[in-house]
Amino acid sequence: MSGQLRLADSGEAADLAAFLGRLVHYDRAAAVRLQAAAGGGALAVFGRPPSFEVLAVRAARLAEPLAAPLDVTVSAGELLEAVDESGAAVTVPGPVTGPPWTGVLPPRGGWSPVPGLPAAEAVRAAVAAAVAEFRARDEALPPQHRTRSERDRIGREIWSRTLGDTELPLRAAHAAQSLGFLRPVRTPVPAGAPDASAPAPVALFASGGWLRLSTPYGSVATRRPGALAGLGGIQVRPV
Repeated sequence: MSGQLRLADSGEAADLAAFLGRLVHYDRAAAVRLQAAAGGGALAVFGRPPSFEVLAVRAARLAEPLAAPLDVTVSAGELLEAVDESGAAVTVPGPVTGPPWTGVLPPRGGWSPVPGLPAAEAVRAAVAAAVAEFRARDEALPPQHRTRSERDRIGREIWSRTLGDTELPLRAAHAAQSLGFLRPVRTPVPAGAPDASAPAPVALFASGGWLRLSTPYGSVATRRPGALAGLGGIQVRPV
């Protein structure tokens, strides 16, 4: 299925383009799955940045509800090229054969709040500290041990740590930061006053075998520890 979608405004188009650009930066051959319900007012864009082991979700508001449902997997790069920021529109390119993850998405409903997540500033600080730790430990490796497998081992150790009193792995917050989901939110100010911004609020939700870190700019979903494919709330949807 292809066609043009009208987005709510140029800001929605710019944010969608920025999200797609970050995905393509990590994987030039990245694919995204698009979903929009008939009569709904938003387009959901699912992507999977490599190495983070998470699914990223960006919702773009539509100017008007769709007459028919949309569910298609497309090239992230082709979709990025089809975003018209000034015209607040995007043309859906032709479908591609998606990677396996596109057939297994987080559930649409049943999400419940999970307590114990630190505030946004603390989440960003934890990511920054983890990045600094990785760099320091990598630089401290003797030349004979500076291998891909040893660096991967250090990364797994650091990014598998959990945030606050939750099961959420630090890699989910790292993905959210890398995709621009944790950037500050600009707040309206009177004319002539200096720009103001505040940390993006963050929240954690759970549904079956999934956890979802949510911010105003997008969400990052990951399997809960011990969740198995096909179990724990995982939904396999047709592609």
